[in-house]
Amino acid sequence: MISKQLLLTYLYLLIYICLSSGVILYNKWVLSPKHFKFPFPITLTMIHMGFSGVVAFILVRVFKVVAPVKMTFQIYATCVIPISAFFASSLWFGNTAYLHISVAFIQMLKALMPVATFLMAVTCGTDKLRCDVFLNMVLVSVGVAISSYGEINFNVIGTAYQVTGIFAEALRLVLTQVLLQKKGLNLNPVTSLYYIAPCSFLFLFVPWYVLEKPGMEISQIQFNFWIFFSNALCALALNFSIFLVIGRTGAVTIRVAGVLKDWILIALSTIIFPESTITGLNIIGYAIALCGVVMYNYLKVRDVRASNQLPTESIPERATKEWKLDKKSDLYSDSGNNGRNIASDAGVTASDSFSVDEEAPLLQASRVPGLKST
Repeated sequence: MISKQLLLTYLYLLIYICLSSGVILYNKWVLSPKHFKFPFPITLTMIHMGFSGVVAFILVRVFKVVAPVKMTFQIYATCVIPISAFFASSLWFGNTAYLHISVAFIQMLKALMPVATFLMAVTCGTDKLRCDVFLNMVLVSVGVAISSYGEINFNVIGTAYQVTGIFAEALRLVLTQVLLQKKGLNLNPVTSLYYIAPCSFLFLFVPWYVLEKPGMEISQIQFNFWIFFSNALCALALNFSIFLVIGRTGAVTIRVAGVLKDWILIALSTIIFPESTITGLNIIGYAIALCGVVMYNYLKVRDVRASNQLPTESIPERATKEWKLDKKSDLYSDSGNNGRNIASDAGVTASDSFSVDEEAPLLQASRVPGLKST
């Protein structure tokens, strides 16, 4: 039984890595002017949001797989709407970056995610400025700077879009902690996209109408239903694979899987898209950034464990608490990819692969004690 459970866990991890990498490469292929030639990232994101909202509505209202929470107008206006706005912004900017820079370089830039989240958390008062964490952030920033300097096809516009999307996602994560979780709202992946996907769709409609609709009317775009349907379906499947992985693995396993996925994705992107090449400086800079990310993760997990352990605990009790803590850390951690919300430590990683961005346009589970489902 133990062997079967381990095999099942590794199978879930493999499915997650394949789906996460596949969705990123799929989005790049669809948006790339050299391949499918659909240069409308907002439209693609709206398709994801619309599909997610429809599936969530069917699961909640028709099949009643999960029950909706007690959502009041005040909570929706003060919590869901601002979170959805930054969620839509992060997806918009992140997908637009695919038009200008390579997948490999985008993954390297995502190492800035913990830096952005730490800065947003300190600004919003959910975290304190500490010397050791600040030094890790400097190390990550230096690594990303070296990697950017070594990028052959460096593009200012694409880099600006990606960095802006990272900071929008970081602010969304902090707002999720400050606004949503403190109200005791109990959301799972289905109810999260049930409430937030339609709102994000509406936020994306305005820039789509202004920026992309005129271009779509004059350009010869061949709309392939199966391409866009399969793309949205893969993104939806990725979100549920994240949910399965979170339920079966610990913090360390998820972080290792995230780092492994990043390196696999960088290697695959150079094979599938020959126009994107990586240099020695790219690799060195990214390795330096990952060292800072790993050290940052270690500090945050250590702090959370120290704050949650009591000296009077027995060894079995302590082991049980550490196991639960790993689960909680996984649930609220963000990955620079895919990856990927914040727990009390307000920490995310660039390699957890559980951030909610262009490769996973849905929300993670957010289990907070308090409000019960109806």
